[in-house]
Amino acid sequence: MNTDPIADYLTRVRNAIKANHRVVEIPASNLKKEITKVLFEKGYIANYKFEDNGPQGTIKVALKYHPITKIPAIRSISRISKPGLRKYAGMDTMPRVLNGLGIAILSTSKGVMTDKEARTQNVGGEVLCYVY
Repeated sequence: MNTDPIADYLTRVRNAIKANHRVVEIPASNLKKEITKVLFEKGYIANYKFEDNGPQGTIKVALKYHPITKIPAIRSISRISKPGLRKYAGMDTMPRVLNGLGIAILSTSKGVMTDKEARTQNVGGEVLCYVY
């Protein structure tokens, strides 16, 4: 049993990028699926596919690289709110990642979204991770 599945998800993506892999397979959960959708919408991953094999299923994430220089789209992906120390942000204390160039993924009462979307909808929540 994994104590922090979100950190495991982020670590698998980080390791796949460092090894220049095209696709990474991750055990699925509803929260991981939502994080994957946000990463795809913001252009950090090329594609994704949810497979329902077994009781849990898997997520296949196609990582995105620059076509010429082969530099990955995700430069850094880090966990912020950990099981031992949860980090919450209100609407007024929302974090700005790289002065607005990166995104913070939040789990709010209205679902998983970026910091910019949470600001426009006037909601706060748990800061899951920073991506840039």
